[in-house]
Amino acid sequence: MPIKKSAKKYMRVTERKTLQNKEVKGVFRSAIKKTREAVSSNKIEEAQKWLKVATKALDKAAQKKVIKKNTAARKKSRLNKAVKAVAAK
Repeated sequence: MPIKKSAKKYMRVTERKTLQNKEVKGVFRSAIKKTREAVSSNKIEEAQKWLKVATKALDKAAQKKVIKKNTAARKKSRLNKAVKAVAAK
C-alpha cells in the first residue's frame, strides 16, 4: 500500500481508468466476436452490420488510446477481409 497522499490518489485514478478501459475493450471485443460468428455461419447482412459496429468501436478505442492506432487498423482490415470473403461466395 502506498504511504504518500499523491500515490494514494494515483491508485484511485488508475482504478478508475482501468474500469473505463475495460468497458471500451469489452465493446469492441464483443462486436468483433459477433462479426466473426456471423461470418462463420454465412450471415452476410448480419456480418456487415456488426462490422460497422466493430469499426466504430475500434476507432473510438484507438482515439481514447486504449489500443494503438495500428492495432485498430489491423483488426478492422482482417474483419473486413473476412466479411468480403463471405459476401463473395
